[in-house]
Amino acid sequence: MKQFLFRIGLFTALLFLVTNCSSTKNKKQVVNLSKVGIEDEEIYIPHIKSERKNFFPETDAETRWVDSIYNQMSFNEKVGQLFMVAAYSNKDAAHVAEIEKLVSEYKIGGLIFFQGGPKRQSRLTNKYQTLSKIPLFIGIDAEWGMSMRLDSTFRYPFNMTLGAIRDLKLVEKVGEAMAKESKRMGVHFNFAPVLDINTNPKNPIIGYRSFGENKVNVTEHAIALMKGVQSQGIFSTGKHFPGHGDTSTDSHHALPVVNASLEHIEKVELYPYKRMFDEGLVSVMVAHLNVPSLEPREGYPTSISQPVVTNLLKNDLGFDGLIFTDALNMKGASNFKKPGDIDLEAFLAGNDILLFAENVPLAVEKICVAYQEGQISESRLAESVKKILRYKFKAGLNQYEPVEEINLFHDLNPKSNQSLQYELYENAITVVKNQDNILPIKNLNQKIAYVKLGDDSNSSFVNTLKKYTEVNEVFDANLDSLLTKLTDYETVIIGYHKSDKTWWKSPELTASELQLIDSIAVKKKVIIDCFAKPYSLSKINNFDAIEGVMVSYQNGDVAQEVSAELIFGAVASKGKLPVSINGSFSAGDGLFTEKLNRLGFTTPENVGMSSEKLNQIEKLAYKAIDGKMAPGMQVLVARRGKVIYQKSFGKQTYDGEVRIKNSDLYDVASLTKMVATLPNVMQLYDAQKVTLDTNLGEMLPLFIGSNKQPITFKELLSHYGRMQAWIPFYKATVDSTKQPMEKYYRKIYTEGFTKRVSDSLYLRDDYHDTIMKQIINSPLLDKKEYKYSDFTFIILKQYLEKATGKSLDQLTYDNFYKTLGMNNTLYNPLSKFDKSVIVPTEIDTYFRHDTIQGYVHDMEAAMEGGIAGHAGIFSNALDVAKMMQMYLQKGNYGGVQYFSPETFNIFNTCWFCPQGNRRGLGFDKPQISGGGPTCGCVSMSSFGHTGFTGTIAWADPETEIVYVFLSNRTFPDSNLPNTLSKENIREDIQKAIQEAIIEK
Repeated sequence: MKQFLFRIGLFTALLFLVTNCSSTKNKKQVVNLSKVGIEDEEIYIPHIKSERKNFFPETDAETRWVDSIYNQMSFNEKVGQLFMVAAYSNKDAAHVAEIEKLVSEYKIGGLIFFQGGPKRQSRLTNKYQTLSKIPLFIGIDAEWGMSMRLDSTFRYPFNMTLGAIRDLKLVEKVGEAMAKESKRMGVHFNFAPVLDINTNPKNPIIGYRSFGENKVNVTEHAIALMKGVQSQGIFSTGKHFPGHGDTSTDSHHALPVVNASLEHIEKVELYPYKRMFDEGLVSVMVAHLNVPSLEPREGYPTSISQPVVTNLLKNDLGFDGLIFTDALNMKGASNFKKPGDIDLEAFLAGNDILLFAENVPLAVEKICVAYQEGQISESRLAESVKKILRYKFKAGLNQYEPVEEINLFHDLNPKSNQSLQYELYENAITVVKNQDNILPIKNLNQKIAYVKLGDDSNSSFVNTLKKYTEVNEVFDANLDSLLTKLTDYETVIIGYHKSDKTWWKSPELTASELQLIDSIAVKKKVIIDCFAKPYSLSKINNFDAIEGVMVSYQNGDVAQEVSAELIFGAVASKGKLPVSINGSFSAGDGLFTEKLNRLGFTTPENVGMSSEKLNQIEKLAYKAIDGKMAPGMQVLVARRGKVIYQKSFGKQTYDGEVRIKNSDLYDVASLTKMVATLPNVMQLYDAQKVTLDTNLGEMLPLFIGSNKQPITFKELLSHYGRMQAWIPFYKATVDSTKQPMEKYYRKIYTEGFTKRVSDSLYLRDDYHDTIMKQIINSPLLDKKEYKYSDFTFIILKQYLEKATGKSLDQLTYDNFYKTLGMNNTLYNPLSKFDKSVIVPTEIDTYFRHDTIQGYVHDMEAAMEGGIAGHAGIFSNALDVAKMMQMYLQKGNYGGVQYFSPETFNIFNTCWFCPQGNRRGLGFDKPQISGGGPTCGCVSMSSFGHTGFTGTIAWADPETEIVYVFLSNRTFPDSNLPNTLSKENIREDIQKAIQEAIIEK
């Protein structure tokens, strides 16, 4: 100890010289220990007290209030202020009565709340406060928010997760958010942050609670968290002094031994405290530790050690804030001395507040006797009691107000919390190995498998992976069988999922899990994603055969979702390891990965929109369902490349039981024009295979000599070629009773009759020629004006197939769907999907005489075997949004340039607006006047399309919004009035989306 004090004296002398003689006077100093004869390593020299930051400066009003209260207090009231007693909101009446007695009879100064719920705790807080002459301090262990103790509250990431974040402003935001919930609950002390430097990976109680193993990283993150907390008027408590990181025992159960040298403690464990004191830390919690280099008495806990609490913390380090003991019921303390005696020893050591005293009456008696015997002086008692009163004034308890119980749950769980959660994980998730740039996965045209390890849920991870491409879950308890099942897969994603709720348990991989990883990695490209402490991977001795290694830290839904986004490049990795993983990866490691412009996922607030205002969508959806405008629907909204709203409503049919899911497929009707035919046409234009002035005769020789030969490419795509809207081609193939004629149809697949229009109906193959002849021979409109026509895209299908030599379905898949990850978008979906996930569109009583489910609703498209240029595509809202986002990004998606920005601009131009024609080239555009496809509140640069079955997809470059609405409004009878359109449901939803914009 003499050696320690000598060194502290040496540092003090050096500090005097520096602060009085140097040009850097009163600034933080970093001194090389070699200069003071210790060793060649830097150590932080704290500021003198007068130069430390102070979040809560003393005022004259405070001094007057403290003196006034203190002078009126009895001895027992003064002693009572020293105790902060454990309270619970999930215990019985006997517990409540016990706390009431301690408050009213023993005048205790505060309560530390443990398990329970916010509503119950707020009621008890108000109740106990009314019984207390001097308002109570309320404290809580809320290291990752109130959820550490209370149900129905928000869980922020653990400190170790925050320790991976480079942007300290985000950590400060966490502190602010936690402080706001503390304030809302009438809590004054958050016993956080943890300042322990977790240099022992086998530490049984710190682990996740530490920011990491590097003293600077721990300190910077702790300062940021503290600043956020104390900026809101809530007090932070640094713990566990002098440092609980390098222990292998849990102080809840026994007294841990810290065998660190004095030099090590000076340089490492005390480093964060010195800097935190300079930054204005209000209070410190002293741990129950056996530290022989600081306390020479054998087995003597630091929490009751005068050399540690008074000599080191108060005198040598100059800390004058509130000092708490760690909970005195913990075995690290209670095994040493009995209740009452331990409390007295803790106070004699220099602590101000005795936390979790087990026997307050006995402890009061012991302190009283010590006072009477002169062991405790009046000045010593006054020092702690006045300090407590000072901080009660700073907490506003001189004007105490009860906790408001109305809207408590809402206030504790604001939308901003979830928005912050996305930001945190986007910045925390860490990539430590990325061999051959396996991350992000760019090539979606490969077979990818997912294999789960661990015993916790993985649904958010898997569901999000599948939003990017086909990822198959593969499982077999037998390793050999599992390897056989993985034979055809190129890449295997291994997710290791351990519960956050049992954070204190060891999450290490089992022997069988290690064998599985090794066996797969030898044969396949492997990405391992750890949803647990980084230490979980420590038993992997050799990472050579593993291409990608990620640490996602926790197994919550947001962590899983963001991690899947990172794997496919919707976000880039930014995190760094807060701790080392055996000898393979070091603290501070963290690779940056490429961000691809694929759709990601977040909350509305993170892209400048209001969740509350978007709730209007649900009201409009149910208005449509209740009004029998459509049985169900999918609605998706994305902004700035992030999906912020994706919900399904209603059922597949009015009378059915099958509820709509986000993954269900809809017949998107005329959206086919925009998500299948048009992008292929744009590629041909981009390749200069056609120009705006190319006429129809040049595109397709069969039109030479017809009245349609002169129609230009620009006129064709603008619906400005004077063509008829449509022809009911099917009517020529049914008899007077509306039954399909045998001349044209067979009930089974037969040579020459292979175009399937329903389950038991096949059209003759050559009927397409008849359709084309009817189009060629159809009269033109008398007047040149805008007239929407299906003929345009029926013709374009034939042009594309002639120009490329591929069928439209294959062309679309090859050119777009397989690389965009549109694995739920296709013609004739029954070839891949079960009928149960395909929404029916109509009960047909006029042509096919069947429930149309999995077959295209449009009759002409059905007669083309389900593959047409104007209809036939089935998809879901997310897949359609990918195509719309690609358009919004002017032909680029996932790092692939599908066509040039110039081509997109040409196609998104309204060439005939002066003539009253709102159309772009293939795209629909906002109405020029009167009614139209939009709410009338989107920009004129926006574009999209609607569909007969009750669909719309729209994108706006100015607001960067994509909106997709899919429904089966045609069920059960498409001939009924289109009330979905008449009631402007789609347009009103679009208006609600526009009104939800809060940041331009």
